[in-house]
Amino acid sequence: MSSTVQKTGRTWKKPPFIANPMLRWGLLIAVVAYVWWAITTLPFDWERIQDGVPRAIRIFKGAFPPSFIRGELLFDGFMESIKIAIVSTLLGLALSVPIAFASASNIAPKWLYTIGRGVIIVARSFHPVIVAILFVKAVGFGPLAGILTLTVYSIGFVAKMLAERIEEIDWGQVEAIRAAGGATFVTLLYAVIPQIMPRQIGLSIYQLDSNLRASAIVGIVGAGGIGSTLLNAFGRYDYDFALAITLCIIGVILVSEAISGRIRRNLW
Repeated sequence: MSSTVQKTGRTWKKPPFIANPMLRWGLLIAVVAYVWWAITTLPFDWERIQDGVPRAIRIFKGAFPPSFIRGELLFDGFMESIKIAIVSTLLGLALSVPIAFASASNIAPKWLYTIGRGVIIVARSFHPVIVAILFVKAVGFGPLAGILTLTVYSIGFVAKMLAERIEEIDWGQVEAIRAAGGATFVTLLYAVIPQIMPRQIGLSIYQLDSNLRASAIVGIVGAGGIGSTLLNAFGRYDYDFALAITLCIIGVILVSEAISGRIRRNLW
């Protein structure tokens, strides 16, 4: 049995994201108008920007070639950053797991869910630099402020992602354990945790990598690590040493990114 395909002369076109042309063009015009308004109303000091160009050139000239003479100071700063990242990641993971269970709507009661979500919202509300400034004021300069800062940072990310994974679990396994007479702890241990363990391992590796990067940032405000060394180098106008620190930070991040990516690929 044969069939004849008739050509209509029409070609298929991908439909636009917004079907209504007036709404589509109206939104485009509104976005362009807002961007123009924002650029024209922001307080740019063009004279200061122009005066800053020679200073920037002078800084870059002073930074080349990078100086690795104070290698021991550089090594100590990186080791402190690595310690801060590892300790804060372990503390953050230990606190994130119970908070994640408390923030899962399909497991936790309403009152506990409200508390858990509130903790996550508070932990995610502030940038790590702001949290670092608060802890530096509270406990003083040094690695303790960095550890506390990155612990809060870890809770905000890991607990949220893990709670969402708990809410997506296969509920049939939970019902099977409960039907066999399993208590709440047994149900969590044998029906919930095995389903979320791959996600938990991936989040742990990612958060360690993220904390290693963030430890360099929070150190600039006095929370320990290589960031403090970098800040002191700029304060002494040692731009060549500051460039050496920056290059080492980039190198360490590239290596950690490659290692964590390799581990994640092997896990999945």
